[in-house]
Amino acid sequence: MFIQRLKKFLYTYPRPEREQEHQDSPEGKPLSEELSDSLELLKQSMGKNTDFVIHHLADDQESDYKVIVSYIDGLVDPLLLSKLLENLNRLKLDNLLRADKASADWLKNQLAMGNVRVICTQEDLIHSVLDGRAVIVVQGMREAFAVYIDGGSRRSVEEPSSQTVIRGPKEGFTEDIMTNIALLRRKIKSPHLTIESHVIGTYTRTNVSIAYIEGIANPEVVKEMTSRIQSIEIDGILESGYIEEMIQDGVQSPFPTIYNTERPDTVAGGLLEGLVAVFVDGTPFVLVAPVTFYRFLTSSEDYYQRFDISSFLRIVRMISFFTALLLPSIFISLTTFHQELLPMPLLISLAAQREITPLPTLVEALLMELTFEVIREAGVRMPRAIGPAISIVGALVLGQAAVQAGLVSAAVVIVVSFTAISNFALPAINFASSVRLLRFVLMIFSGSFGLVGVLGVLIPLMAHLASLESFGVPYLMPSSPFNKTNQKDQMIRAPWWKLRTRPIGIGDQNRMRQPKDKKSFAEREVGRPRDPLA
Repeated sequence: MFIQRLKKFLYTYPRPEREQEHQDSPEGKPLSEELSDSLELLKQSMGKNTDFVIHHLADDQESDYKVIVSYIDGLVDPLLLSKLLENLNRLKLDNLLRADKASADWLKNQLAMGNVRVICTQEDLIHSVLDGRAVIVVQGMREAFAVYIDGGSRRSVEEPSSQTVIRGPKEGFTEDIMTNIALLRRKIKSPHLTIESHVIGTYTRTNVSIAYIEGIANPEVVKEMTSRIQSIEIDGILESGYIEEMIQDGVQSPFPTIYNTERPDTVAGGLLEGLVAVFVDGTPFVLVAPVTFYRFLTSSEDYYQRFDISSFLRIVRMISFFTALLLPSIFISLTTFHQELLPMPLLISLAAQREITPLPTLVEALLMELTFEVIREAGVRMPRAIGPAISIVGALVLGQAAVQAGLVSAAVVIVVSFTAISNFALPAINFASSVRLLRFVLMIFSGSFGLVGVLGVLIPLMAHLASLESFGVPYLMPSSPFNKTNQKDQMIRAPWWKLRTRPIGIGDQNRMRQPKDKKSFAEREVGRPRDPLA
């Protein structure tokens, strides 16, 4: 008892070092009217950085400077910076100093610049410089002004590399959050599109924005998303994967409960259904939630083609999912424990191949799967000039050599190859990675217990999926719980004139997409003369 109280006292008693650190921190302290105090603060905080620049502006009649402009070279646009300095030089400093109630709007009109924000605290002064703003400090004023002129080298808008389509927009998100939000606003030109900004990370101070359509998105989901993001306490955020892992449901689940994409049209389509998007500065991947199991099997291209073709492709993806998950384990079970289920000609062919292979089927399959995973990882990490060559050499030459050497059978190579191709048919990379992980578990259980082992994994897996949720939305909806209305846009995509309502359970605030009496062109033309001259 004494030791517990001693530990509690040591952990709760404020340490002198931390008290002194808190007292020296500029957080919450107001700016001084003396320009020299603000200048000293900037030099103490940023003076050691060679890319930190301070411009001194003085009146013609006096030598003492009255206005300073501070910024970080490389984070501001040189053209806008030169325009800002030119406007300040043209502006009479006496007018600026004598302004009794100088505001951001007044300075914006005088400078003819864009976004100008008022700074009142020392913390905001330092952070505005670090965020790429040009900060204007005026003698005799307790407020400073941050001008939004950030620039520097950025990657231009290009075609997404991870989610390519044949028909559809070819533009993808970039690493700049403002560019990404602008791409979204070009898709959804509505005042109901709401953007809420937050700053996460003690050192990185990464800008994180939550986007949703007011009146369509569920307010409870928006509130829960905001609460989870605001509760994050970490020293830095470098990619949206940090946020995804910290706010997702089912942390112990192998299946993702948050969808990530680098396509603006995919995010826009999700927001129109009532989803919430999370933009993170520094990454082209945007998070979308809440999501269901079937969303990971759909592509944005499904809504740009005919409904019958899109439905066929969704069925193909579902078949690919089961193939990538179950084909190796079923092959191992049948060839090891349940040979009586195989046709006699196939059984004889497999037995002839097994005569020259020294390893069990399970070991062969695991060896080939691991080899393929190594080849895939090497193809991603290798330079682009030699990456395809490595893949061809590894997939063709190594596989053929292994069969001829008698290490593995040709049937195992065919099964592993078709399984890998089926895995590539899944649109979502994080979902395909989960299938790859579960495939190894199923292979081990099938090699140990046969089809009983496969069922022993599938039954708890289905129970787990049925209990999983994404921000309060059941993961297997509309299959579990079953909903007839949502079936129009799951495995079979109905025509657009049939998709009159948004999915139940997600966009319940405003479910109507089209008028109820909306008909297709063919339905409207019933009973009309076919001759255009009639």
